[in-house]
Amino acid sequence: MIFAEFIEGLSTKLKEELPGQEAQRRMAPFETNQDRFNLEAKNEAQSGAVLILFYPDNHEIYFPLIQRPTYDGVHSDQVALPGGKREITDIDLIQTALREAREEIGIKEESIKIIGFLTELYIPVSNFRVLPVIGYSLDKPSFIPDNHEVKEIILANVEILTNDIERKVADIRVGEKYDLKAPYFSVEDRLIWGATAMMLSELQAVLIKPNLQ
Repeated sequence: MIFAEFIEGLSTKLKEELPGQEAQRRMAPFETNQDRFNLEAKNEAQSGAVLILFYPDNHEIYFPLIQRPTYDGVHSDQVALPGGKREITDIDLIQTALREAREEIGIKEESIKIIGFLTELYIPVSNFRVLPVIGYSLDKPSFIPDNHEVKEIILANVEILTNDIERKVADIRVGEKYDLKAPYFSVEDRLIWGATAMMLSELQAVLIKPNLQ
């Protein structure tokens, strides 16, 4: 796949009506309370953003994910997109996504071109409204993980979205507290589930328009 054509096509699709919550629901854990999709009732939630950053490498297209470290918290050890909380110094959520990505994985903000957004998603366990910001770099970034926030950087081929249309489901243990059943994507034998999978599900729908029924 030619990278320039991929970015041009994605940029065009992101300007059209987004698949939105219908696509997000496809990868939501089975136990999800449907009230989470009522964003109008979540105005008091904290605001945050994540970055989906595409780049070319050896004629393939990739984007970085991170594995969180093990800690006493709701997102311990999970695979996620780089991102985090909006700070009062952030002009907007684009700056939040870029700053957090720089802090977590060492990317150079000036090398990234933003082309659009996906639909905001509410994350109940941390009370965040998160905006997925989509951008690209013409070259593979020199990634530098933050040792406190990132256990490992995982370089995911876009083919996990364009080739992996069948929904897979697993029983997942969340910390030591509870179990749930959730759809997932997989990369390097790791499960991508929860909010990250829901965001990537909408991106998948933008890229290939799968049957969401």
